[in-house]
Amino acid sequence: MSEESRIVNLEVRAAFQDKLIGELNEVVREFAQRVERLERELKELREGADAPDIGPANERPPHY
Repeated sequence: MSEESRIVNLEVRAAFQDKLIGELNEVVREFAQRVERLERELKELREGADAPDIGPANERPPHY
């Protein structure tokens, strides 16, 4: 294998790796956004579960 073909091969590999790293970075960013959204939703659900229940379910029936 000539030196020139080795250099071309390395350049092709580097270009492929750069493209792949960019694609993987985008996937990681999307997952990070999803995790942040899910963490916010979970926090809201936990806060809602800690709140006192108000409404007919907690009222004493009229016959007491």
